[in-house]
Amino acid sequence: MTVLAWVIISTLFVLAFVGLIYPIIPSSIFLIAGYFVYGWMFDFGPLTWVFWVIQGILVILLYVTDYASNFYGVKKRGGSKYAIWGSTIGLLIGPFIIPVIGILIGPFVGAIVGELLHQKGDFKQAVRVGIGSLLGFIGGTTVKLIIQAGMVIYFLIKVL
Repeated sequence: MTVLAWVIISTLFVLAFVGLIYPIIPSSIFLIAGYFVYGWMFDFGPLTWVFWVIQGILVILLYVTDYASNFYGVKKRGGSKYAIWGSTIGLLIGPFIIPVIGILIGPFVGAIVGELLHQKGDFKQAVRVGIGSLLGFIGGTTVKLIIQAGMVIYFLIKVL
């Protein structure tokens, strides 16, 4: 039963990291589900209220990073709200239209389309905004990877 529990927990954690590539997958929910599986299968004792507060803060930080990185990348290059929305939509559908590489192409193309809708024809500026969106996404994903790894490491320190 111990092996099965750890397989389930590990699978949930892996799915959380897959959520970095497929943003439609709610990473934080899979991390928290892994913690609950541990508590139900073993013991909630090591998962103190301090643990839950820290994890909660880190979950909030994941969401803030997601939004802020896209916003910053687009705004840094002079993009509009349309570009931010286009980038977000591209981020969600890109990986499903073009598996793997769609995670990079989706926000880029979405930001360009959004900016073109806003500026009506300034393609050069729209591409600059698309590049900003792409850079913001890559930076945000890197930060989220570090945060999620920290969450898992903190969990393992508490329970092992």
